[in-house]
Amino acid sequence: MSGILDSVNKRTQLVGQNRLELLLFKLNGRQRFGINVFKVKEVLQCPPLTMLPKLNPYIRGVAHIRGTTISVIDLSAATGGRPIENVKDSFIIIAEYNRSVQGFLVKSVERIINMNWSAIMPPPQGAGRSSYLTAVTEIDGELVEIIDVEKILDEISPMKTEISKEMDEALTIDREQNYHIMVVDDSAVARKQIIRALESLNLQIDTAKDGRDALNKLEKISAEMENVATEIPLIISDIEMPEMDGYTLTAEIRDNPKLKHIKIVLHTSLSGVFNQAMVQKVGANDFIAKFNPDELAAAVNKHLSLK
Repeated sequence: MSGILDSVNKRTQLVGQNRLELLLFKLNGRQRFGINVFKVKEVLQCPPLTMLPKLNPYIRGVAHIRGTTISVIDLSAATGGRPIENVKDSFIIIAEYNRSVQGFLVKSVERIINMNWSAIMPPPQGAGRSSYLTAVTEIDGELVEIIDVEKILDEISPMKTEISKEMDEALTIDREQNYHIMVVDDSAVARKQIIRALESLNLQIDTAKDGRDALNKLEKISAEMENVATEIPLIISDIEMPEMDGYTLTAEIRDNPKLKHIKIVLHTSLSGVFNQAMVQKVGANDFIAKFNPDELAAAVNKHLSLK
């Protein structure tokens, strides 16, 4: 297991090609789940856990790993299932989301699969609002579910979404312009967080659930005008999304004469030094790591004030 991520640094070449690698794992039962390898820092046998008072019930304890204390979240319990039994025989996936590192307790870890984002689909319509899925795919004839980790983290420790008073007073955007922007993210929780953070800027905000959905909406608008940027001057987009990722969406927009002048801010929980290089490669205007409402508002202010 210690070698499962040895070649992760070589996988940066997948980014920008609408490809990803999924680490497959199981909770309770036969159902398989997946997590993007780029969010995974390490996979290890579950060490002894320390219980602390007043922990969220989904947190099984804290682990002391390489001099760092990490909260360990039971993914099965957090998604409405039975808590994982025999913790000492289980595994922890250590991952970085939204500028913090968490440990996810899982029953077993299988292997890494190289896939195209076009094979990753939105969850079924009947999944309902309580669903913890952000996407699904099929591997070896079986359904693999990709969990909406941002929803779980928000339920355990809700993110602050309001911008600070100091930032609000420093903004130079003309709020009377009522600028029209688009927010693209496969997580409903993430979309709501962005909308709440930008509430005071008096924006018209359209949303799209993934890159393909966003591109379809933009192309529909482009059928009626030569320069869509006059209608939607700015897009805030996640990177990891089913069907079409944010890098590919950006490249498609830059290749379309009617769309290419739209400013694009990539807003993602993906970490790694490759992000800035990829931002330049595909032609995005900015990159912001999730989730800091002041930084998000400052980026929107910068790009719309320039307009």
